[in-house]
Amino acid sequence: MKRFSLLLALLSSLIFSPLLAYAETVDDNTVTIYVTRHGKTMFNTVHRVQGWADTPLTAAGVTVAEQLGKGLKDVEFKKVYASDLGRARQTARIILAAKGQQLDIVESEKLREFCFGIYEGDLDANMWGAIATKLGYESEKALFGDFAKGKLPFAKMFGGVALVDTSGEAETFATVKARMQSELKTIAEETAAQGGGNVLLVSHGAAILAMVADMSSTPIVGPLSNASVTQITYKNREFTVGKLGDMSYVEKGAKL
Repeated sequence: MKRFSLLLALLSSLIFSPLLAYAETVDDNTVTIYVTRHGKTMFNTVHRVQGWADTPLTAAGVTVAEQLGKGLKDVEFKKVYASDLGRARQTARIILAAKGQQLDIVESEKLREFCFGIYEGDLDANMWGAIATKLGYESEKALFGDFAKGKLPFAKMFGGVALVDTSGEAETFATVKARMQSELKTIAEETAAQGGGNVLLVSHGAAILAMVADMSSTPIVGPLSNASVTQITYKNREFTVGKLGDMSYVEKGAKL
């Protein structure tokens, strides 16, 4: 009986040990990406179109980025990525300083906001008014009303940008989604290959929503707040998108 028990234990070890080792390897390679929108900028404040055009963070923008950094103080980041636009890079630096972590920031043009073509720097109302007319709405208010009710898909709404741009420079929704998802996949795969870990990614509101539009079951019915976090997990070569535009880290940091 004793010999049988020893044999059974040996067989169990041979069968299950490799499986356990594999499971541990998979878990260790999990990548958690904290995708955040930059802090509030001057153009955000004065309601002007800001895609590839760039303005610095306002005092309020700096504050909310600092609050986010403090709220993330217990999260140890392995890597930090940011759009190569100034407002995203500035936000990334502020977050790292506020949470007391020193890391190089990897800049990527693939993480940029939409290019809005001729409307860059123009009043928001002018661009959205033109898009509303193009999509058959009586007014900008009516367009945003349907968007908030889930009657106007995000892809169709922002797809209107390229339709009304007369410069030929505005990006289509498909273009932005493709470059954002491509960069997300590259970041996730490279980090997983290096053992996994937490990643901070600083980008832009519309670009982030374009990236997750077909990755999340949550309807997109409004913009992302400045410094909000959308957590994306990469495990077993699959992405899982958490809550869109989570402000709990900012709220936590504001109390510290």
